[in-house]
Amino acid sequence: MKVKLKEAASNKSVEAIISKANNREFPLKKNGWQFNWKDLGKTEGAEFYKLSKINTPGEIEGMLMLTLLYEEMLFMNNIEVAPHNYGSKGKYEHVAGCLLAYGCYKSFELGKNAYVGYLSFTSKTELIELYEKKYGATHAMGQKMFFSPQSGRQLMEKYLNLRFL
Repeated sequence: MKVKLKEAASNKSVEAIISKANNREFPLKKNGWQFNWKDLGKTEGAEFYKLSKINTPGEIEGMLMLTLLYEEMLFMNNIEVAPHNYGSKGKYEHVAGCLLAYGCYKSFELGKNAYVGYLSFTSKTELIELYEKKYGATHAMGQKMFFSPQSGRQLMEKYLNLRFL
């Protein structure tokens, strides 16, 4: 799926794509990534997606790991932006937003029964407020959070340019 990132230094729009990732492409912890994607890649039933610029497909800007729980509820196991995109000094903006929106998109495709359109996840405590305020996630309890179909649609409109009636 094609998406647009924003280059922080110039404010220019950059074409990017979210596609399935295989374990040969997974970024390495030794290169500054927080998660060991190679180990995560051994998780049975998990799907992995990478976000990369169209003109440099080998350079990963962000990663997403999704699992379908109980054959009906989509769960976001992990999300990570590349080290060069961290925080206010990041090279590209919208990486996390695009990946979260894509997870919501997949929740409509893979979710079943009462869970169609819901994307659940466990947040780090320090990120709960960010997920609520910036992305519209709902805090359930403890560190458990989710995107409702409504908040997911809003993310998809903003970051994936998908329109809904």
